[in-house]
Amino acid sequence: MDRMLYIAMTGAREAAHSQQVNTHNLANANTTGFRKSLEVFTNHPLRGPVFDSRDYAQLQAVEADFTHGPQVATGRDLDVAVQGDGWIAVQALDGTEAYTRAGNFKVNNVGLLTTGDDLPVLGEDGPIAIPPFETILVGGDGTISIRPLGQEANVLAEVGRVKLVNPPLEALARGEDGLFRRGDGQVEPADAAVSLTSGMLEGSNVNTVEAMVNMIELARNYETYVKLMKTAEDLDRSSAQLLRMS
Repeated sequence: MDRMLYIAMTGAREAAHSQQVNTHNLANANTTGFRKSLEVFTNHPLRGPVFDSRDYAQLQAVEADFTHGPQVATGRDLDVAVQGDGWIAVQALDGTEAYTRAGNFKVNNVGLLTTGDDLPVLGEDGPIAIPPFETILVGGDGTISIRPLGQEANVLAEVGRVKLVNPPLEALARGEDGLFRRGDGQVEPADAAVSLTSGMLEGSNVNTVEAMVNMIELARNYETYVKLMKTAEDLDRSSAQLLRMS
């Protein structure tokens, strides 16, 4: 009964954690450039003097699924999508350099190029400042060009270049803010091979149907573990009653 109770308890604990991760994925099914989370579990045996007495479920890590999301045409000049592998460098709220696939750019009220979450987009020399303009274009290599106010239609001025990087995926770790950084704390150099497509956005790689099925399956697993714990309690109570009668 002791073995049954604690094995069921650890199973219920990890099923509840999996439900939280799955719910977070589902909540971000429409978040631009989102990468869903995947859990890695392992068996944790309790070593005995002769044999292993039981195996507990234990969470080993929560990793990101780097599968590319679908690309949707928006026709908006400041919407960009990374083609193939690569990331857009942004300045996180803590001031560090971080990486995202969300290319829903905008120009804020002080002239900085930011993401839809108001994070400054980084260029070669820091955040990119945009002078007053009539039109703005983002090139495939990340170059930002504008037609300044009052200029002829054929006059374009280059005002900056988005920093595009391509670190090894195994070197990346997701922070609590949802942005990715190198796990060793290093800053990734720009990679000229990474390219953008204007007028497109990359969506989340969360499959909503799969996430809903997982939600139902995890709920049933949790209920099963709880029933096992209740059964262990009933068996323990019955055993105690038999001992009192003997």
